[in-house]
Amino acid sequence: MVAEEAASKSSLSSSSSPAKKTIVDLRIKVLYGDDHGGERGCSWWWWSWWMRRARLRRRLRSVIVILLVVFSLFSFYLGHNVINMIHTPPSANIFMVQTWMNTTPTTKEYMAKNGTGIHVPASVKIIADQYCKDFVPSAPPVDKKRTGPRACDVCYLPFESALASMPTSPSESPVLKNLNYVVEDGGPVKYESNGGSPFGGYPSLQQRSENFNIKESMTVHCGFVKGETPGLNTGFDIDEVDRHEMSKCDGIVVVSTIFGDYDTIKQPEHVNEYSKIGVCFIMFVDEKTEAHIRKTNTLDSTRKLGLWKVVVARNLPYDDDRRNGKIPKMLPHRLFPNARWSLWIDGKLRLTKDPILILERYLWRHKYSQAISKHYRRFDVFEEGLANMVAGNTTTLPLFANSKSDVPEGCVIIREHTPLTNLFSCLWFNEVDRFTSRDQLSFAIVRNKINASVGWLPYMFPDCERRNFVIQSYHKDVMKQKSSPTPPVLTIELPRNHSPPPPVPIKDLLIKSPRKRDHVRRHRRDRKSR
Repeated sequence: MVAEEAASKSSLSSSSSPAKKTIVDLRIKVLYGDDHGGERGCSWWWWSWWMRRARLRRRLRSVIVILLVVFSLFSFYLGHNVINMIHTPPSANIFMVQTWMNTTPTTKEYMAKNGTGIHVPASVKIIADQYCKDFVPSAPPVDKKRTGPRACDVCYLPFESALASMPTSPSESPVLKNLNYVVEDGGPVKYESNGGSPFGGYPSLQQRSENFNIKESMTVHCGFVKGETPGLNTGFDIDEVDRHEMSKCDGIVVVSTIFGDYDTIKQPEHVNEYSKIGVCFIMFVDEKTEAHIRKTNTLDSTRKLGLWKVVVARNLPYDDDRRNGKIPKMLPHRLFPNARWSLWIDGKLRLTKDPILILERYLWRHKYSQAISKHYRRFDVFEEGLANMVAGNTTTLPLFANSKSDVPEGCVIIREHTPLTNLFSCLWFNEVDRFTSRDQLSFAIVRNKINASVGWLPYMFPDCERRNFVIQSYHKDVMKQKSSPTPPVLTIELPRNHSPPPPVPIKDLLIKSPRKRDHVRRHRRDRKSR
C-alpha cells in the first residue's frame, strides 16, 4: 500500500512539471518574444528593474499612509486634550488646584465625590503668564442708533488657568493687622443730634475722624452693633438655618439683593460646573419680595432658585430700601465672616462670566485686594453731587477736596476680605449711614483718607470692562412703563359760563379746487368767436 502511494505521488509530480515549464515558456515568449528562448536579455532586466521599482513605490506609499494615519491620530488626541483643558468641567478630572485643599469644606466634599487628584501641569502656569501678554482690545462696533456706553473686550484666562492662579495666602494688609467691631449690649446711645442710626451705632464725628488714623489694631463701628452675631437680633435678622449655611461659605461668595420687589432674579450665565458647587450665590430679599417670588416661582425647603440661594432678611433697620441694600453691599465680611473673596452685583444686573475668571482678572493677576469700576460719564465727585441734587436724590454735597476719577459705578464691587478692605467697607458704610445714601458721593473721601494714611488704593477699572461681564436691565417700574405705555391725555380747561362756538357747516370747510378742463374749454370758445 505504501509503495502504491509513493508511485502515485511521483507520477503526479512528473505530470505537473512539464505543465509548469510550458507556462513559464509562454510568459517568456509573451514578454521577450520567440527569439529569446528563455535567455535573460535586456528586456528581462528592464522588466525586473521596473517591477522592483513598483514594489518600492507601493511600499513607500504604504509607509506614507501609515505615517499619515499615526500623525492624524496623534493630532486628534493632542487637540482633544487641549479642548478638554479649556472647556471640560472638573468632573472629567482634568485639573484641580492644590490651594483648594485647604479652602472650603464644599470643595473638599466635591473632590471626594469625584475622586479627583490634585495636579496642575506646568503648561497651565505658562498660559497664565503668556495668555494675555499681547492682548489688544478692539474698538466697539460703530452704531449710530446706539451712542451710549458700550462693552469692551477683556482678556480672561481659561478656567483651569484662572483657578490655578488662586493665591494660597491672603494679600498683605498695610499697617492694620487686627480689626474688631463695636458691640453695644445695652443699645446704642445717640450723643449727637444729626446723623446715624441705631443699626450703625451713632459714631461721633470725633470717632469718625480717629478711624482714619489707621493703626495695627482697631475697633470701629460697622453695623450690627446690637449683638455679637450679625443677623441675630441685630436688625437685618436672618434665620438660623440660613446663617448656618452662610457660615459654610469660606471661599468665594457672590452677593446680590432685591428689596421692595423692585427687580426680578436674573440667573448667572456661563458658570463653570466647578463654580456651581464651590461658589456661594446668595440673594438677599425682604418679605415683600419673597411673597412675590413664591407666587411666580417654586421655592423648596432649601430656597434655591437656580444658582441663587434666597435668604430672607427680616426686621430691616431702615425705612428706605436703598439704605437696606447697602448692608450686604458694603458689609459682606460681616455677613460671611469666613469668606475669602466676595463679588457684589446689583439686583438689576445679570452675571455673564464665571466669578473665578473675574477674580483672576481684577484681583489675582495684579495682586489687588479690591476693585470697582469707574463711572461711565462723570469723573468729578462734585459733578456727581450736583447731578444727584438736580435729580432730587440728595440734598448735601460731599465736603472734601475736589479730586478727579473719584466717582465709582458702585453696582459691582470685587474684593478680598483683608483687615484693610474690611475697614474700608466699614468706614464707607458709616458715611452712608450718617450722610447720604448715595454711596458714590462718599467713596472718594474714604479712599483719599485711607490712601493718605497707609498709601493703599482700590483698583478702579473702566466701566466698559464691567459691561463685559454683567448685563444691565431696567428696574420693574421702568419695565412696566415700557411694556404698557399710556398716551398722554390733553385736557383744556374752559372758563365758566363759556358756551362752545356753533359748529361750522361742512360745506364751508370744503375748498373747491379749479379744474383744468373748464379752463381749456373757455379758451376754445374764445377762438371760435374770433
